Parts: sequence; structure tokens; C-alpha cells
Amino acid sequence: MRRGLAAVLWLACGAALAQAQGGVVFDDGNGNGVQDVGEAGVAGVAVSNGRAVVRSDGQGRYTLPIAAGQIVFVVKPDGWQVPAGAEGLPAFWHQQSPGEPSTLRHGGLPAGQPSDRVDFPLRRAPTPGAELEVLVFADPQPKSPADIDYYRRDIVAPLLDRTRATLGLSLGDIVDDDLSLYPAINAVTASLGVPWLHVAGNHDIDRDARDDAGALQTFRSHFGPDTYAWEEARATFVMLDDVIHQPGSKPGYTGGFRDDQFAFLEAYLPTLPTDRLLVLGMHIPLFEAAGRDTFRDADRERLFALLRDFPHVLVLSAHNHTQQHWYHDAGTGWHGAQPLHEYNVGANCGAFWSGVKDAAGIPDATMADGTPNGHATLKVFDGGRYALAWHPARLRGGDSAFTGAMALHAPKVLRAGAYPAWGVYANVFMGGDDTRVEFRVDDGEWKAMAKVAAADPRLLAENVRDDLADALRGYDRSPEAKPSAHLWRGALPTGLGVGEHHVEVRAFDAWQGEQRAATRYRLQDAAE
Repeated sequence: MRRGLAAVLWLACGAALAQAQGGVVFDDGNGNGVQDVGEAGVAGVAVSNGRAVVRSDGQGRYTLPIAAGQIVFVVKPDGWQVPAGAEGLPAFWHQQSPGEPSTLRHGGLPAGQPSDRVDFPLRRAPTPGAELEVLVFADPQPKSPADIDYYRRDIVAPLLDRTRATLGLSLGDIVDDDLSLYPAINAVTASLGVPWLHVAGNHDIDRDARDDAGALQTFRSHFGPDTYAWEEARATFVMLDDVIHQPGSKPGYTGGFRDDQFAFLEAYLPTLPTDRLLVLGMHIPLFEAAGRDTFRDADRERLFALLRDFPHVLVLSAHNHTQQHWYHDAGTGWHGAQPLHEYNVGANCGAFWSGVKDAAGIPDATMADGTPNGHATLKVFDGGRYALAWHPARLRGGDSAFTGAMALHAPKVLRAGAYPAWGVYANVFMGGDDTRVEFRVDDGEWKAMAKVAAADPRLLAENVRDDLADALRGYDRSPEAKPSAHLWRGALPTGLGVGEHHVEVRAFDAWQGEQRAATRYRLQDAAE
């Protein structure tokens, strides 16, 4: 076929699929969602169909091609708010009807009449404070209403009326394959009264979808676009679907990005200032464990090329149900001026809501690396600076060996004068390779603890208790302990006097400063 004729036919087909549509971005002063007389358009706001990005003109108007089944969304600009939608989540998007009813088990996209105009109301936001605080959730992953109740009581309820966050993020696996649970879990999250952004995880896909293109229909009907951006005073957030659905393969997914996502990034990222933090939220980590191929290398390198000139970048990922910090360098394809920090966030559900229940009926949920379940916070300051923290869901009142920053394990008793082969272990939840961890005994000299690639003895002991139990101790037993990326050991002295000795550990957190915990052990004489 001649090239000219092919181009004409392509344009004709494209016109049938993606008509030029538009609307207005406006200052909704009275909050009724309609542009009334006197409510001006907002100029210079980014609007996207997930591939192309346009800016509203001086009257707030935009024009953008929108195909059947496509989403159009506004990039919420700094200094503005968007209204809440039907499920209490930010209404910054419009799902264009696919035209045909969905056959997917969990509903897919609702059918209806396509819209030829989409307006986006904005309202002025309060003046920001000295810092931006963000709640960061990962893998709440309920499989039942009972799990949603754990999420409500364990993660959300303690934050009600206490959080000062401006924004919340959930990094995928919002549910555990049962997509009918979306409305129930959204109601719990929305009760916080914080604008909340979601990305999809591998347990959020329509498993009966024939291909990757249709795998997030039900997710999109509840949460909107799977790839989008959101702007705050001190940071820009880009949320990315990085789960490639591979039906018929094992595993049925891999990490990576689509061409339309790269088109969006290539259009949007060059418009951003580089003096503020750029946060990328996704589900599957960009780094890979030794010997595993979990992310498409070419996609990671293509993303890194787009980020190379940004001096302040933070990647937030989830998926592993453990916690660690990873710094990308040339070994993973990063060629920026400084290593790229990826924080792989621990799970709300910990080890899938497993383990022995406490007095309140909530499972222990400790993760396989010994990290307690909980949530993270991100604080962003001027100039791209930020601080991270992990917040365990539950602390044991009066237990100085288990704090918000670390958990200690030590033997209760040792033989006085024995070879000092036994140690105190400190699982420092936010620790990394450069974290300094020290201990002392009986207010003595501080000594360095050694970072070890080992399983947390606290969880190993729980594994043994599960093994020795004659009956199930919970719905699911605690996970098998695996080597932790943030465990330190110090050898306990046995040459001290018979009796009890006080052990103190301190860790120097890069963002929260010095953190301490304490425990005790006893030395005892033993007959031959």
C-alpha cells in the first residue's frame, strides 16, 4: 500500500476512535462543580489522556483527543484542590465510556454514553506550611471483610483526628484479588479526610482480562488513571502502574511500563521545575533480588534516562512485604549525579494479616524480615529535601525492647564466664548500609554493632512456637523468617558479675536522629 494512502486511512480510523474533545479548568469558588458566572478559568493547567499532555489556555480551556474507554484527567496544580468523588477519593479524572458492556467478573468499566465535554473544577488550597507531610501506605491487601476490619482498626483508626498529612498514597495491592472489596476499603481510607492517590498492584488486576491493555478496567472504574501526576508546593508526585499482565504465563505478570506511559512522561516531565522533589510511586520495585528477573531492564533504563537531569528524586515501591532502602547506580542503569534512592515500603497488612491475634483480635502480622506491619510518612521540605519514617501499627506498652524505631532480641540468661558467643540483635526498621548502630552494657562504653545478613531471632522464635504448637495459633501462621536488610548484632559480655545487666542500643537515623531501645539479660553461675 502506498504510504500516502495508508496515512489517510490511519487518520480516518483514528478520527473514529479519538475525537477532539475538551472542556474548561475553572476556579469553582462556590464548590458546586459547575462553572457559574464570575468563576474564571485557570490557565496553564496540565490535562492528559494518559499519553498526550496539553495546557489550559488563558480562559482555562483545553482540547484533547479522547478515545472510547480512555480516561482524561487534570494534573492538580500546586495551590489548588480537587473535589471528592463518589467513593471519597479525589475526583480529578473522567472515564470515557468504552461503548460496550464489560464481561469482566468484577465489573470492568461501566458502559454509557460518551461525553464530548469534560470540565475540571478546582478550588484554592490553604497556604502550605513549612513542610509537606504525606502518609504512605503499601499492600493493605485484604482478602475478606474481616481483613478490612483489621486495616480499619490497626492502620486507619489510630490516625483519625491525629494526622497532619496533606496527601496520602497507596502503593498497590489495595485488595487481594477480590476487586469487589474496593468500595469497602475505600470507605475506610476516605474516613481520614485526606486526598488519597492509588497505584495498582499485581493483586488489583482483572485476572480474567485477555491482555495487559484490559487488565485494570475495574481498578480504573474506582481509582481513575493508572498513570498520572499530582503537584504540591514542595513536590511533584508521579504515580505509575508498573505491573505488566501476562495471562497464560507463570508468573502471570512482570514489572515494566507501556509505551503510552512513556509518552506521558516524555510530555510531562520536561515541564517540571528541578528545584523540588520528584516522587515516583509504583508497586513492583525497580531493583531486583540476586538471581531474579522481576523488572524489564529496558523499561527501567528508559525511565532512568528521563529522570537523569532531576537532582531530587525519590522512588517509593511496595510488593515485597519486607522493607529496605536501595540506592541505584550504574549497576542498575542509573547515571545521575547522585545515587537514586528507592524506598521499598513495608506492608500495611505485614505478612498478609497472619500470626497470633492480640487481645484486640488483630493478627501480629510481622513481616518475614522482622519489620512490624504499619505505615510510613514522608515529609518534604524546600530544596528537594525529605525525611522518611516507619510507624509500627502497634507498640507493646512498657516494652522498651520494641519501639517505633527498632526491636531488640537477647537471651534471657547466660552462664557467667562462658565464651561470649551470644549476642543482642537490633532490627532497625529504617536502617540501611550506612546506619550507625551501637550498644552498651550497664552504662559502659558504646561499642559498634555489626550489620548481619541473618533472620531476626524474634521471628525465628515465633516460627518455632508455631512448629511446636499442637493446634493452629492463628488463621495463618507467621511467615518463615528470612534474612533482614536491617539487622545488627553485638556480642554480649559474660565476664561481668552474676546477676542482671542492662543493655542499651542506639541507632542514628538519617531522618529522625538518634533512636534508642533497651533490654536485659542475666548472668548465672552453673555447676559442672
